[in-house]
Amino acid sequence: MASVANTYARAFADVVLGAHLNADRSIAELRTIAQLLDESSDLRRVWENPAVLAEQKRQLLDVIAERDGISKQVKNLVAVLIDHRRVHFLEPIIVQLEKELDARLGFAEADITSARPLGDAEKREFEAQVGKLTGKKVRARYGQDESLLGGAVVRVGSTIYDGSVKGQLERLREAISS
Repeated sequence: MASVANTYARAFADVVLGAHLNADRSIAELRTIAQLLDESSDLRRVWENPAVLAEQKRQLLDVIAERDGISKQVKNLVAVLIDHRRVHFLEPIIVQLEKELDARLGFAEADITSARPLGDAEKREFEAQVGKLTGKKVRARYGQDESLLGGAVVRVGSTIYDGSVKGQLERLREAISS
């Protein structure tokens, strides 16, 4: 499954960047279609049913694309998935496409967990610091965990930067016990 998602994601990333499309908008459009599929078992059954003619499936897609303002390129990707009976791979393709576009556009995703809610200025400062660490532009998601006591924990990919009071206390305890 991963290789199928990777193949389509890489190919569509080429389309997005080659046609200078708005990457966020393209992903949002794909998410709209994925949400429709998730919410409508009838739509999913029609698009996955080999007995329904491909032309009928594409006509249904055309109506949805027109109604929801889906771009031609996104519509074409979904049509290819329908034609090749791979529409059930749409969610993993979207996830992989986000990663592919982030990598190509020089973005790093960061999960920042703090002991208290952060203000806008603090968020910008965290993103700037993470940007310096990674050498990339940062897309951050924020969370809160009061058990950290203070400070924050930042995860970028598989790397964790623990600047929390809880983490410092745990490292101190380990050092003392050694």
